[in-house]
Amino acid sequence: MAQKITIQPVTRIEGHARITIYVNDDGKVDRAYFHVDQFRGFEKFSEGRMYYEMPIITPRICGICPVSHHLASAKACDAIISADIPRPAKLLRELMHMGQVIQSHSMHFFELAGPDLIFGWDADPKIRNVVGIVEANPELALKAVKLRKFGQEIIAKLAGRRIHPNYAVPGGVNNTLSVKDRDELLSEIDTMISYIQEGISLAKDWIEKNKETVEEFGVLSTGYMGLVTDEGGLELYDGKVKLIDKDGNLLELFDGSKYLDYIGEHVEDWSYLKFPFYKKLGWPNGVYRVGPLGRLNVAEKIDTPLAQEEFKNFKSLNGGKPVEGSLYYHYARLIEDLFAAERAKELLLDPDILSDDILATTGKILPEGVGVIEAPRGTLIHHYWVDDKGTIVKANLIVATGHNNWAMSKGVEEVAKRYVDGKNLTEGMLNRVEGLIRCYDPCLSCSTHAVGKMPMVIDIVSSSTGEVIGSVKRD
Repeated sequence: MAQKITIQPVTRIEGHARITIYVNDDGKVDRAYFHVDQFRGFEKFSEGRMYYEMPIITPRICGICPVSHHLASAKACDAIISADIPRPAKLLRELMHMGQVIQSHSMHFFELAGPDLIFGWDADPKIRNVVGIVEANPELALKAVKLRKFGQEIIAKLAGRRIHPNYAVPGGVNNTLSVKDRDELLSEIDTMISYIQEGISLAKDWIEKNKETVEEFGVLSTGYMGLVTDEGGLELYDGKVKLIDKDGNLLELFDGSKYLDYIGEHVEDWSYLKFPFYKKLGWPNGVYRVGPLGRLNVAEKIDTPLAQEEFKNFKSLNGGKPVEGSLYYHYARLIEDLFAAERAKELLLDPDILSDDILATTGKILPEGVGVIEAPRGTLIHHYWVDDKGTIVKANLIVATGHNNWAMSKGVEEVAKRYVDGKNLTEGMLNRVEGLIRCYDPCLSCSTHAVGKMPMVIDIVSSSTGEVIGSVKRD
């Protein structure tokens, strides 16, 4: 008999979501949906606030990646006042961002996705979690905790606290880095690098032992997008937006402030999360992916030595063409983690990091400003329109998880069709479907930031026959 299977909530992710799987009479999956049920209103209630308040308001979107919103917002405000921020301020902002990447990537791999790899998809849910890792491998668990703590310490030494920072301001930052704090961070960073390398070894070993699964699990043909340096290298704080097609061919290389010329947003009535796409190819041909896999696919190199060596291995996985398997997100995430730690070390050793030249003022207020940054989960865009006094009249945010919405939705269906047997259902089958979502490390609090008129369909269904006897639709 046909049935609907609901996974609610999806576990070991940030935010609230559910998955519905529709199984036919033969026990085969017909359709599956990834539903994002959260509904938040940061774009709308930002209207009427002063532009310089936005770097304080928008980090409240999320407690996991507040630094990303803080810095993207500050960059949008830099554009509004047409400020060329001093080099020391840029270095300090980037250092904070590296701390964010380290704490976020490390937490996701070791504590959220890691249990699936360490214990297996079919392991008892009672042990398939961070507590299980602590019991099974306390040394690894301790290293994971120290890694996240180190990333948070970078943020705290700059901003005075680990979450919801008040540090970046329009034109720069509001505090310097002391010699003592710099030296304390430097004293730990080589140890942190070694911990990340252990994680990379674990991921590569798992991939090698599970090659068949990796090559069939959520393998999607899409475009890819991410920031790059002028030389085409991996970039997380600043740079041009690069968009390639499924074969690796360049589609666009553009300044982030021009994103509206290239990115459109599609909506579906079963999710509050929008579906961005490349306008020139249209929906759905223009879908693309962002985040660690997307960034490594668009990059031509990494400018730190240890991460570059791993990057060479990554690029060889598919003969130089884009790597498509969703499970490779975990490997790519750790390569970025390594880059962030190496880059943090470079920043801490730069003499300008201790400078007090940290703020530029202009007296200007331009009509709009766009800030773009690579959040741990992918490309993050903040766009503010202001009046002549600097009051926000409109705000638009495109968040990393939104870019990946099509891939998560399509991947859920493909994994469900491959692994779910409605006549012999097991918890491990459903965990594989959840595992597809964990590849993308979604931040659903961030992604459902808009409030307003959303598309909605309400069906009235007969309890006796199951037929739809009435319908109300809002476009």
